[in-house]
Amino acid sequence: MEQYKQEFIEFMVDSRVLKFGDFTLKSGRKSPFFMNAGGYVTGSQLKKLGEYYAKAIHDRYGDDFDVLFGPAYKGIPISVVTAIAYSELYGKEVRYCSDRKEEKDHGADKGSFLGSKLQDGDRVVMIEDVTTSGKSMEETVPKVRGAADVEIVGLMVSLNRMEVGLGGEKSALEEIKERYGFDAHAIVDMAEVTEYLHNRPYNGEIIIDDAMKASIDAYYEQYGCK
Repeated sequence: MEQYKQEFIEFMVDSRVLKFGDFTLKSGRKSPFFMNAGGYVTGSQLKKLGEYYAKAIHDRYGDDFDVLFGPAYKGIPISVVTAIAYSELYGKEVRYCSDRKEEKDHGADKGSFLGSKLQDGDRVVMIEDVTTSGKSMEETVPKVRGAADVEIVGLMVSLNRMEVGLGGEKSALEEIKERYGFDAHAIVDMAEVTEYLHNRPYNGEIIIDDAMKASIDAYYEQYGCK
């Protein structure tokens, strides 16, 4: 496994963003693990997060894009810190944009979006924390494509949960590519996380022991993509 992936897994654990236990997801699924990007709260954490996203986006999509779009709410800070990191790491200025849950009907910035306005011809990279079933893209993609004549280059998430999407057969990221016509990638996937942490002492503890590994395996028997 690449060094940066190992570092990112440890970063998620250290930031207490990746947790193991019993969780009910937005999709309604009962999961033995949970990733919450809202747990990145300090300046150093957000700086590192932006750098990981920027490196992954640069590796997958290059520099030929104009806007980073982060869906509300968790995507808002991720798109901001990634835009900053992209400027620092690669010397390229990209704009950030996010949607509002409730449209603002007054002021100079009224409307459905925060940050830069989407413009005809913009090439957009979507950013999310994690995609479980792909449901969030149902809400976000029509908003982005309806705002201007843009091209969505791709989606980058921090963790690929490797689960079936809404159709119940292919992974959520595969469904997104098939349904919307753009690529979808992650900094790391859950198989890499499990392989790296299983029975490996980290900071004096075993994060994924045999019992947790069995719970993860059982979860994938039900929801994992084949």
